[in-house]
Formats: sequence, structure tokens, C-alpha cells
Amino acid sequence: MAGRNHLYIPGPTNVPQSVLNAMNVAMEDHRSPAFPKLLKPLLEDLKKIFRTEEGQCFIFPATGTAGWEVAFTNTLSPGDKVLIYRFGQFGHLWAAMARRLGLDVEMHEEPWGTGIPLDKLEARLKADTNHDIKAVLATHNETSTGVTSDIAGVRKALNAANHPALLFVDGVSSIASIDFRMDEWGIDAAISGSQKGFMMPAGGAFLAFSQKALAMTETAGFPRCFLDLKDQMTNNKDGYTPYTPSIPILYGLRQALDLLLEEGMENVYDRHHRLAEGTRRAVAAWGLKICAQPGFESDTVTAVVVPEDKDARHVIATAFNKYNLSLGGGLSEVMGKVFRIGHIGDMNEVSMLGAIAGAEMAMLDNGFDIKPGSGVGAAIEYYRSTAK
Repeated sequence: MAGRNHLYIPGPTNVPQSVLNAMNVAMEDHRSPAFPKLLKPLLEDLKKIFRTEEGQCFIFPATGTAGWEVAFTNTLSPGDKVLIYRFGQFGHLWAAMARRLGLDVEMHEEPWGTGIPLDKLEARLKADTNHDIKAVLATHNETSTGVTSDIAGVRKALNAANHPALLFVDGVSSIASIDFRMDEWGIDAAISGSQKGFMMPAGGAFLAFSQKALAMTETAGFPRCFLDLKDQMTNNKDGYTPYTPSIPILYGLRQALDLLLEEGMENVYDRHHRLAEGTRRAVAAWGLKICAQPGFESDTVTAVVVPEDKDARHVIATAFNKYNLSLGGGLSEVMGKVFRIGHIGDMNEVSMLGAIAGAEMAMLDNGFDIKPGSGVGAAIEYYRSTAK
């Protein structure tokens, strides 16, 4: 098929050519005297993305899923209670990992399309007078439903309950795309990955820990080796890693950080919001709804709910096979009920219009009762009226 594949899933995302070029490097000695000149600035500049001055950042040759495990095993012990609200597939998987590791998981079900219920959270924390809950697990951006939760509100709930639990935040599909403030929100462990807002291939787990969380490494009871933060801290202070790093990932990260910081994080957040809002206006113009309930809309992915007599999987297959457009599928409870349009990473207004047009064509081919050009037109008017 002529032309390139148009990638509009919520991760992995499009990789800028300059990042690909930066990753095309010869291997080098990761124990040389020159290596700290690469690693140390990366760890410092990551702090600017996580928005932390007090915390410490880490790079693992792994994925965001490994980042979950790093947070658990370095700060907690088997049998510790963790609290999580399940409202999407990735919160479900995070809780499943905690159980498999031997943690006592207290999971509360919430409707998919909503996020963390702050009133329920505060009440539960206040009821935990013995402070049995050792960590609150907060999925910042649930990509399966296109939902973003209020992490600042989670911290307020912890403070209102005067609860000492650690706050873990899954920011895999939010950090470097959606407003994120580690220090201001009192986050103890923030987890992200290379393949979403950082605009890189998968293979890098990027994390930040508060000093409170780092102190827990002294008492954490889980066995760990490859994912041990102590080994990272011992080696990182001199600009090295405890084992062979992925050299291409590090050089790609250097270029990705340069792009993000040159644009400015507030501008990055604003761009993602505009791309998302244009997409949401397109969905409304089609006469369809999104999965996220009001107040929970994500700025990195929109999950479009199809009519009951339609199967979203047919839209996705048509888009891919006929128009070389990759859309995200519905996961678990929303499989076949939604298709997802990612608007995260290296994208602008014109690229989003391509995704909206392709989705529109695929829906028309599957008998959707929508007016051709309606979604594209609504997005165009919004992008034009808000352009700077």
C-alpha cells in the first residue's frame, strides 16, 4: 500500500525522525570516563518532565509494567495492603501484578468511563485508623477508556485523612503529555515509559521517587536484583548503571527531552489538550459519545463509543486494511464497544485531521449514520479558532 501507516493508537506513538536519527548510533563503552556526560544530564532533565526538584529519577532498560514492579518491590513487603480503584484495563493489570507479588490488594470497582472517586477515597482512608493501607495506587490516565483522574485530588484526600500511605501514580500515558506535578501533588513513585509521551520506541522505563519512598528501600521485604533501586543509586551517583544499558534508548531520550524542553512543558500540555478537544468535537459532530464521563476526559486518547448495533472491531479492521490507519481497540469490558483515537506524542492539528478523516471513512464503510465531513469540519473549525 502506498504511503506510510498512520499510527493513532495511544502507544506506541509516532517517533520523530530526529529521535530515530539519534538512536542510530554505534555501540560504546558504558564504563568509559565519557559515559557520565550522557547519563547524568538525562537523569537531571527527567526531573523537569516529572516536575520534581526533591525526587530522584531512574532509567531502566524495561517497560512501564516493569516500573510498576520497581515501585512495589523497592518500597513494600509481602502482605502489605494496597488500595486501588478499578475503572479500566490498566488499573486491573496493576492490581493483578500486586496480587501475584503477594500484596494484599483492596480493590474497589468503579464504572468504566469514570476515574478515582475522591469522596470514596477520602472516606476509606479516614476509616483506616490503624493505617493498614501502605500505598494508594492511582492510574492517572486510563487509556482503555480515555479517562484522566485528578491526582492533586488524591493527595488532598490523603492529607485530609492525615494518612501516611505512599502515593504511587501510573503516569505511563500521561507524563510528558498531560499536566503532571510530582512535588506539588506529593507523589511518592511516578512511573512512565518511553513509548508514549516521550515519543520513543518501547524499551525504557522512566521513574521518579520521593525521598520518603527511597527511604523505604531500607525496609522493603521483597527480593529484588535487576529491579533494585539501591544498585541504581549506587551507580547513578557517579554517572553509571549497574548493568549494561540500552545505548540507543539513552541517545533517543536525549533528543526527546531536548524536543520537549524546547517546546516547553506548558506548551506540550496545551498542544495535547487542543488535539484532544478537536477530536472530541469531531465525535460530537458524528452524533456519537465518548466513553469518559464529563470531567474525566483524557487529553492523550479518546475512546469513541459505537452504536449498540455496531462492532468497533469492524471499524478498526476497515481503517487498517483499507486506509492504512491504526486505531486502538477496546480492551476487556469495552472490547467491540469502543475504538480509540490516540492524540499523544509527535502530533499536530493536520495529523489529527488525518486520523479523524480516516475514522470517518471507516465508519461510513461500516454503515454508520454520520454525515461525511462532519467530524473533520468540526475539528477544523476548533483548530482554526484556537490556533496561536
